[in-house]
Amino acid sequence: MLEGALVVVAGLGVSGRAAAEVLASRGARVVPVDDHADDVIGSAELLEGTVLDRADLVVASPGLAPHHPLLVAAREHGVPVWSEVELAWHVRVDRADGGGPAPWLAVTGTNGKTTTVGMLESILRAAGENAVAVGNVGTPVVLAATDPTLDVLAVELSSFQLHHTSSMSAQAAAVLNVAPDHLDWHGSLDAYAADKGRIFERAQVACVYNLSDPATEDLAREADVVDGCVAVGFTIGTPLVGQVGLVEDVLVDRGFSRLRHTHAAELGTLDDLMQLAGPDGTVPPHVVANALAAAALALAHGVSPAAIREGLRAYGPGEHRLAGVAVVDGAAYVDDSKATNAHAAAAALGAFPTGSVVWIAGGLAKGAQFDELVAARHDRLRAVVLIGVDRAPLRDALARHAPEVPVVEVDAGETGPVMTRAVDEARRLAAQPSSAPGEPGTVTVLLAPACASMDQFTSYAARGEAFAAAVRALGGDE
Repeated sequence: MLEGALVVVAGLGVSGRAAAEVLASRGARVVPVDDHADDVIGSAELLEGTVLDRADLVVASPGLAPHHPLLVAAREHGVPVWSEVELAWHVRVDRADGGGPAPWLAVTGTNGKTTTVGMLESILRAAGENAVAVGNVGTPVVLAATDPTLDVLAVELSSFQLHHTSSMSAQAAAVLNVAPDHLDWHGSLDAYAADKGRIFERAQVACVYNLSDPATEDLAREADVVDGCVAVGFTIGTPLVGQVGLVEDVLVDRGFSRLRHTHAAELGTLDDLMQLAGPDGTVPPHVVANALAAAALALAHGVSPAAIREGLRAYGPGEHRLAGVAVVDGAAYVDDSKATNAHAAAAALGAFPTGSVVWIAGGLAKGAQFDELVAARHDRLRAVVLIGVDRAPLRDALARHAPEVPVVEVDAGETGPVMTRAVDEARRLAAQPSSAPGEPGTVTVLLAPACASMDQFTSYAARGEAFAAAVRALGGDE
């Protein structure tokens, strides 16, 4: 199908380069274009049809919104637009043992994707599978799909990647949650949710949804799935039949077990997740929820409860996710740079005691508003340091819902690196007496920006590393 085809690969990031490599290996004639290269994506030659008149396919970077001029022009010329994920589904190879292509266990959601696929990868490996976490988490799906040595893929998918994906048929899929994010890219919350829901289409064994988020159940119920595919909910409460959940401190299955109508099968306990405990020594609820979602996907693949327990025990916390950096002058400094939207920041703030947090927030808001976040978590705040180009939406939400909380803004135009100045301001605020209720002496400086990083940093990881470097420069104990 691809041999001899003229394929425009639009965007030469990690996934775009991988797509071009695989396409070339299949005999396609690749036209690579990128906004940051000599062949600019919006060039007249492309948009006026010289290339698109002859093109058979466009493989689009997830960074290109549907209204990008190249994608609009492609549609006008009747040229199909695929994501790298769609390409990966079409070029899958059989496993080395001859068992057909490796099945996909797919995860999406506004937050928790990376943790969930990391847990899933750990569980699958504990079960003896040659498994790897791929997709939005790092390794391009198209490279994993063409690796015959892999037994199963744990696939993290963003709404961007799903938008141009129309053929994937995951063995099991999960939508963890749906909260406002990337509205500038999708145009509306409904469009964003619809793209998330694409992950359930053609699911073979199970659609896994979040009982605390009705939108995810709606997406599961509305999906056109393979006959026999079931909807399984996860909850941090006591599960009913058809669900996985928590009974006291035990993770249990009532969704897949043969005895689910009368018994709950034990999958592990909270002690198996203690390496992920927050500063208060307890496992945060959202971490438990992620573990249950990963367990449900593994059960759909046929993994035993014993392997689930072993895999959860073996999973380590990811970088830039509530990662402790140092204690300086009695205040703990915590890096949660991965909190790139309001939903994630709310979860991070919720892990700390009332009145204890000096919050460093801000960045690229992506069209989001923060009233719900501040209204829900203002009780945790001791003070706030705002960074980034989109400070106004956070500033206004704080003025409306937390007028008593001191707010300091760090302008990028001032002298010195932004994060260094933000950390210096946070240290000053942490040392000041606070009128906020809370336990004396329990102060945390938390980087949980609720925004993307690309306004002032190359990635959320670079932002977290800048925070850690600024904190370590203060001295203190690691």
